Amino acid sequence: MKRVVGFFIGLVFSVSSLATAAEKDLEIQGRRLISQRPPFTITLPSELRWIHSSVAEQPELSSLTRAYFYVKERGKQVEEMFILQIADRTNPMAEPMTLPPLKGDTEKGLYLRQKVKKEKGEIEFLIQGIAWNPKAPSLQPIIKKGITIPSHLVLQGQALFGYGGEHAVLMKHSRDVSTFGVEVSGKGRDWSKDSLSGNEKKAYEAYQKIFKKMIDSLTFPKP
Repeated sequence: MKRVVGFFIGLVFSVSSLATAAEKDLEIQGRRLISQRPPFTITLPSELRWIHSSVAEQPELSSLTRAYFYVKERGKQVEEMFILQIADRTNPMAEPMTLPPLKGDTEKGLYLRQKVKKEKGEIEFLIQGIAWNPKAPSLQPIIKKGITIPSHLVLQGQALFGYGGEHAVLMKHSRDVSTFGVEVSGKGRDWSKDSLSGNEKKAYEAYQKIFKKMIDSLTFPKP
């Protein structure tokens, strides 16, 4: 049986020496994010600032997970957030990694779920409406840097893909719904996929284009 990667279950933190080593595997040049392990590049929607890296070892899964946090802020308040998690198989004798499907937080807030083909295989992605939770343990490194995470509704895109059974990559990008240049409702019921209309629909359509463009920009080096 193939080993199912469990890195997306939660973000956990580990010793700084491992986290410092993990930073060397990733680089940002303007909006271009470059990963060395596994090798790929992607163009982000905005220029984001690196905030924190962490590493978690999962011996029972024969894997190690690196997590990277980036934000765009205004007046020390987050407007946009990008979290990248990369799971690496640590035991060459273990079964190759395989991935379960992505799941939205709620069915009413799940707007889109699709798959696209790329050079290295299939990429699954979804777009949903959620709310940032500044009390979430995984976001405390951002709070500790003196940056406020508002309890705002946000539009979030997630993308998941495997890399030859040796790596698994999960990306989470989110953006405050109030940053799309139109006045939108802050009430969750107005963002239900069954009743999405008006400016809320315009904001979603704008975000859909932004996130799909990011996925389209994903490239892999030629063998």
